[in-house]
Amino acid sequence: MATFRPSTPESRLAQQVRQQFVTEVDGAMVDLTAQVQGRLASLADEVGTPAQMQERRDSLTAFRKLRTAWVEAVRKGWREALVAPVVKPTRPQDPLSFELVGNEAVENKILSSRLVLALLDKVTWELNDLRLRMQRLEGTSDLAAGDVLRPEVLAGLLVDQWAASGMSREAWVSVQDVVQKALVDRLTQAYHRANEFLIQRGVVPDINVKARVQRSAPGGARPSAPASPAETTSGYNTGPGQGMESGPGGAYVRGSGPAVASAFRGASGAFGRAPGSPTSGRGPASSAAPPSSRMDPSGAFTRTAEETRMLTTGTPLSRVRQRAQGVLGQLRRMLSDRVSDFDATRPAPPSPALAAAISEFESAESAEYADPNVVYDSAAVHQVAGRLRERANTLKSKAASTAEKATVEIVALMFQSILAEERIPATIRVWFARLQMPVLRVAIAEPEFFGTLEHPARQLIDRMGGCVMGFDVASIGGSALESEIKRVVQVIEQYPETGRRVFQLVYDEFQKFLSRFLTETGATQRVVSVAQQVEQKETLAIQYTIEMRNMLNTMQVRDEIREFLFKVWAEVLALAAVKNGPQHETTLMLKRTASDLVWAASAKPNRNDRARVIQDLPNLLQRLRQGMTMLGVVGSAQEAHIKIIGDTLADAFMSKTEAIPQAAIDAMAKRLANLEDFVGDEAMGDLPLNAESIEMMLGIDASNIEVVTEGGSQPSAGMVAWSQAIDLGAWFAIDHNGKAAQVQYVWRSQRKQLHLFVTVDGHSYLMQASRLAAYLQAGLLVPTEEEALTVRATREALAKLDANPARLLN
Repeated sequence: MATFRPSTPESRLAQQVRQQFVTEVDGAMVDLTAQVQGRLASLADEVGTPAQMQERRDSLTAFRKLRTAWVEAVRKGWREALVAPVVKPTRPQDPLSFELVGNEAVENKILSSRLVLALLDKVTWELNDLRLRMQRLEGTSDLAAGDVLRPEVLAGLLVDQWAASGMSREAWVSVQDVVQKALVDRLTQAYHRANEFLIQRGVVPDINVKARVQRSAPGGARPSAPASPAETTSGYNTGPGQGMESGPGGAYVRGSGPAVASAFRGASGAFGRAPGSPTSGRGPASSAAPPSSRMDPSGAFTRTAEETRMLTTGTPLSRVRQRAQGVLGQLRRMLSDRVSDFDATRPAPPSPALAAAISEFESAESAEYADPNVVYDSAAVHQVAGRLRERANTLKSKAASTAEKATVEIVALMFQSILAEERIPATIRVWFARLQMPVLRVAIAEPEFFGTLEHPARQLIDRMGGCVMGFDVASIGGSALESEIKRVVQVIEQYPETGRRVFQLVYDEFQKFLSRFLTETGATQRVVSVAQQVEQKETLAIQYTIEMRNMLNTMQVRDEIREFLFKVWAEVLALAAVKNGPQHETTLMLKRTASDLVWAASAKPNRNDRARVIQDLPNLLQRLRQGMTMLGVVGSAQEAHIKIIGDTLADAFMSKTEAIPQAAIDAMAKRLANLEDFVGDEAMGDLPLNAESIEMMLGIDASNIEVVTEGGSQPSAGMVAWSQAIDLGAWFAIDHNGKAAQVQYVWRSQRKQLHLFVTVDGHSYLMQASRLAAYLQAGLLVPTEEEALTVRATREALAKLDANPARLLN
C-alpha cells in the first residue's frame, strides 16, 4: 500500500512547480505535431525506391490518423506522472529470478535513451539547478526515478505512446531530430521558468558550483540529505535577518564589502536580464546590480559562477529569444491559473455580442481618422489611449466568457504600453492604436497569439515599431515609411474577418517595402551600389581564380604565366564583368586574352605556330596592358609583368615539349566566356575591402563610407549566426574609432558578406561579415532595443496584472 507524505507548504510548492512544468511542456505538443507531420510530408515527397516511397506515404497516413490518440495518451501520461512519487514497501527480489523482456520494450528503451541523451546535452545546467532546489525543498537526496521533472520520464512517454498508438518505429526514427529540437527549446524554457519560480519564493536563490557535484558516501551509497548549508550560499526562506543581504534578482548572498559590484555588471552587457528579473542560479545575471551587493570576501564564488555563466549560457540572440519565450510562458501560466475556461489549443471566434461591439468600434475608428490633414501630437495620443481604455471596458461587459474578458484586458494593456512608448512618433502611435481591435479579434479567435513570437500580428507590430523608434516627428512626418504604415493599417481594417491571413500578407509586404525604403535615399543608394559591385567583383575574382586553377591543372603551363593569371588577370576579368557586364564585348575580349596567353606561352615546336605567335604578339600585349591599366596596375609594375611574359614567350620558342592541344585551349576559352553560370552561393570569406580600393577600382568618391575592417576579436559561431539574423530596420549604437553614433541596419548583400548601417544624417558604416560579428561580440555594436515591442508590452501588462489581479476579469 502506498504511503503518502503529509501536506506541507514545501510539498505544495513542489507540486505547483511540477504542475507548471508539465503545463509548459504540454504547450509544445501542438507545434511538435505540426513539425512532425511536416517532416513526414516532406519525406513522402522525396524520390526513392518504390518500397521506400510507399513506406513514407504509409507513415504519413498513419500519423494523420493516429496523431490525436498519440497526443492525448502522452498528455494523460504526463498528468498521471504529476503525482509525486512515494515510497512503496517492496518484497525482496530473488537474485536468481529472471524476467523476460520483449524486443519491443527493449527497442523502445533504446529510442527513448537516445532522445534523453540529446536532451540532457542541452538542458543539463538548468536541470541540475532545479534538481538541487527540489532536493532542498523536499528534503530528499535526488528526484525520484518516476519524477515528471526527469527528461527520461517525458521522453519515455513520447516513445512508448508512439508505438502504443500504432505508429511504426521506423517513422519515429525519421522524425526524432524534429522531436528533439522542439523538446530542447521547450524543456530549456520550462526548467528555467521552474528555477525562476522557486527563486522568487526564496528556494536556494544562489547555487555554488560545488553544490552541483554530489559526492558518494563511503561504500558508494548516496547521501541521505541534501547538500549542506555550507555548499549553498542560501537556503529556503533565508532572509536578511539571518545574516544575509539582498543581492541581484532578490537573491541573498553572504559576506560583506562592495568590491564585487562590478563583477555583477561584467559580461551580461546589453543582453543581460531585464531589471528585476530573477536569475536561474548560474552566477550573476543582472547587468546592473546595485552597489550594495555582497559576497564572500575571497571573491571565489563570484569568479567561479561568472566563468560558469560565460561558458554555459547561449548566444545573446538565443538568450533574448529565451527571455521573450519566458514572458509568453508566464502569460500562458497566468491565464491557465486565473481563467478557468481559457484553452490555448482550441481556437474559437468571438461571441456574437462581443463580435458586434468590436465591429462597431472598428467602424467608429475609421470615421474618426477620416481626415488625412489632421496632425496628431502627444495630447492626441493621450486622448486616443483614454478612448481605447473606455472601449475595452465596454467590450469586457459584452464578453460571454472569462477567457474573452481576460483577452480583452491583456490586449488593452499591451496597446496601452505601446501608446505610452514616447520613442515612437506620436502620429505613428495613433495609427498603431487603430490595430487594437483587429489584434483583439485575432487574439480571441487564435489564442496562440499569446504563446508564440512568430504570430504575424506580433511580427508586424514589432517590425513597424522597431523601424520608427530612431526617427523624430520632423523626419518621419510625410515620409514613405509613415505612408506605408498607414496603408498597412487600412488594409487590415478593410479585411477584419480574415484575421491571421491579412496580418501575414501585410507583414510580407512590409518586409519587401523595408528593403526598398531603407536604401532609397541618394547617398545610401550609391553606397549600396558600390558595395554590391565590390562583393560581386571579389566573388568573381575568387571564382575565376579557382576555375583557372582547375583548367590549368592538366596543362603544361609555366609557373610565371600561372601566377600572372591567378593574381592579376582574375582581378581584371572580375572588374571588367562588374563594370561592363560578363557578356560585354570588352569582358569577352579579356577572357579570350587569358586563353590566348596560355596558348602563346606553351611549347611551339611547329614553325607555323611560331609564326602565328609573332604575328599576334603586339595585339596580345596591347590587350594585357589594357586590362592591367583598368585594374590600376600601371608604370613600372605593369612593365615588370610585361617583361616576365615576354621572356616566357621567348622561352616557349626554344621548348621541345609537346604543345597544348588546340581543343584544350578552345574548351578553356568557352568555359571562361560563360563562367558566371558556374558561380555558386557559398561564402568566400572576408573581402579585401577599404575606402581607397573602392575609389581606385570603381572611380567613385568614398568619403561618405566608413569602411570597418578592423576591431574586435575572432567571433564565435554563435555571434556569426546572430549577425546573419539581424532584421532590416533595427537600430544600434555603434562605437567606431572612439566615436559613438546611432545607426540603422539598412542593407545586407546578396551573399551576406557585406552589411551597411546608416545614421539619420546619412553617414554610412560598411562592414564585412566577420567584422560585424566581432563588433557584436566586443560590444562595439549594441542593439538599441533588447526586447521586441510586443514582448515589452506583454511584460508590462503582466506587471500591472500582478499588482492588481482583480482587473483581469472585472
